[in-house]
Amino acid sequence: MQNTMANEFTNSPRFIPEASPDEQVPAIAPSIEQRRHQIFPVLTEQETRRLRRFGTVRTYDNGVRILEAGYTTFGMVLVLAGRMAVHRYDGLGNSSLIVEHGPGEFTAEVSQLAGRPSLVNVTAVGTVEALVIPADQLRALVIAEAELGERIVRALILRRVNLIEVGSGGPVLVGPAGHPNLFQLQSFLTANGHPHTVLDPAQDEGTLALCEHYRPGADDWPLVVCPDGSVLKNPSHAEMGRCLGMLPELPPDKVWDVIVVGAGPAGLATAVYAGSEGLSVLALEARAYGGQAAASARIENYLGFPTGISGGALAGRAYVQAMKFGVEVGIPMVAARLVCDAPPLAIELADGQRVRGRTVVLSCGARYRRPSLANIRQFEGRGIYYWASRIEANLCAGAEVILVGGGNSAGQAAVFLSAHAARVHMVIRGDGLKATMSTYLIERIRATPNIELHPHTEIVALEGDDEGLKQVRWRNNRTLGEKNCDATRVFLFIGADPNTDWLGDCGVEVDAQGFIRTGAAVAAAPCRAGENGAAERAALETSVPGVFAIGDVRAGSTKRVAAGVGEGAQVVSQIHGYLASLPAAR
Repeated sequence: MQNTMANEFTNSPRFIPEASPDEQVPAIAPSIEQRRHQIFPVLTEQETRRLRRFGTVRTYDNGVRILEAGYTTFGMVLVLAGRMAVHRYDGLGNSSLIVEHGPGEFTAEVSQLAGRPSLVNVTAVGTVEALVIPADQLRALVIAEAELGERIVRALILRRVNLIEVGSGGPVLVGPAGHPNLFQLQSFLTANGHPHTVLDPAQDEGTLALCEHYRPGADDWPLVVCPDGSVLKNPSHAEMGRCLGMLPELPPDKVWDVIVVGAGPAGLATAVYAGSEGLSVLALEARAYGGQAAASARIENYLGFPTGISGGALAGRAYVQAMKFGVEVGIPMVAARLVCDAPPLAIELADGQRVRGRTVVLSCGARYRRPSLANIRQFEGRGIYYWASRIEANLCAGAEVILVGGGNSAGQAAVFLSAHAARVHMVIRGDGLKATMSTYLIERIRATPNIELHPHTEIVALEGDDEGLKQVRWRNNRTLGEKNCDATRVFLFIGADPNTDWLGDCGVEVDAQGFIRTGAAVAAAPCRAGENGAAERAALETSVPGVFAIGDVRAGSTKRVAAGVGEGAQVVSQIHGYLASLPAAR
């Protein structure tokens, strides 16, 4: 990996002139054009006066850069007088006007709730008087001013959606189409709802100077130009997170009230409820918020959404809620070891950092299972996928694909992919779907003509080369007949194993399958004394006092989004009970 400022081959990002107004990119994506008034609301003078207590009034001269992409961290900048020009900037020296804000308008999007760097450049047009509201005060604002805060948060969310759809802001990924490393980074950014641009050096002349300067080898793709102009060669997810400000600075001496490991539905629910009740919360997530649930194309049995909602949209809303309540979310941050030899509890991260908390909530879910095929890792990202987002769906246009699995996630993915692929072959070992899938999904699969179910079947061989998967062989376990299928895309939804092997040093009790025991299911382990002197263990507390487990990783849990969210909310009251029992809290 190499990290160098882009001004080695182009102008410094701090001194690039802005494009003229006639060089605009579309300010609003066509799909959300009708919500322009919500994306760019204009606050009244009365509303502006109410916000003054949250910020500081500042004056900027004409041409002054108020915000700089990749550098400036802030909450919200509200125009009181004058105008601010908002420009797209891609770190390569390309800049174009998106919109101008006048009095009563403001600049910010969802990442500003966490005080992350700006994704755009903002420049004063004439003399500007503005109210600058820092991130912590922006969070205070949206909570204290309920109706006004709702409008602001809606605008922040829609702006992020718009940036994603028009391809503005965020990093630029430069790499050959179909390269597996490029796919992995695209998948990571998409799963985290982060805007980005992808350029193929064979098709885009604007990348010639970049490629000529860095001369990437086969293993160096993609080149990633960060918003601050720095350039990375084939970065890891952690390096990508640092590039985008997704990895917060964690004070080594801070002790959090709650450390949540895993930001799936259960973990996000804990973060939201604990944060809303004034507890300090750190949420650690190894890949992307939403966990496996975020891969669901449509969840139709979640209470309150009669027309359904995608797992990504549900997780995205919960993520914004968590930021609104001051939760610190680190992505990607991998928990490597639980330390409980002395209070407070601690989590040792894969990068060697250690974070400390009075309580720890384990919502670390599970790892995707792999079939026992010798060369499966060779094709991951090049034909083998564990996720079915629009990125993967675009790869399947007009092709035959194979989907392995018979659970609800598999059913949702099959229906989603059927709208893109010529045919979806569902491969299952059982004799049908009734025992493992919701009825509404079974009926939908039956009604979809290009989904074909293959019961009593499993994949036995993968064939391909360095370019990717070329052919799949499956076997019917009843007839023992084998068949080759020229499918180059295989989606695996065959369940997962609990992510608990990093808990051994603390002796967190697990069952024979590796799921964490809690409450009355714990065999024999120390627990705290109740008010009457009797031993107490909360229903979601593990064998280690102060360590709780929720969601899919917990033994006996119901593997449903709603159940995980319910446990995430339920555990917060038990955390309060535990904190109240600590000597320092008395």
